[in-house]
Amino acid sequence: MANFLFVLRSDDNEKATRCFQFAKIAHDKGHTVNIFLVDDGVFWADKDKDGSRKTITGDCPADYIPALVEGKVETGVCTPCAKGRNLSDTQFYANMKLDGGPHLIDLAAEAKVFNF
Repeated sequence: MANFLFVLRSDDNEKATRCFQFAKIAHDKGHTVNIFLVDDGVFWADKDKDGSRKTITGDCPADYIPALVEGKVETGVCTPCAKGRNLSDTQFYANMKLDGGPHLIDLAAEAKVFNF
């Protein structure tokens, strides 16, 4: 099995939907999956964010996030990105935690990386 790293840097609904969809597919297939949220992507760590807005294909982030949380897919949230946007880890889903660039680089060194 392979290692995959999905990096989401946007608050864009369609990019988030695809990021979470492909992460779920890889996890369901038994691959090792990590997600890392940077820049405006950190807003997706907020469990109160509305992820139900449908994309043109009819799916949405809320279709995939619960499975990623339940599957305990490790998701790093850029610490300075979150703090700069007034987000704290008390707002995050259970599988998401504050993290930093050094760990992101370590993950990327060992994985196939997808950027959204």
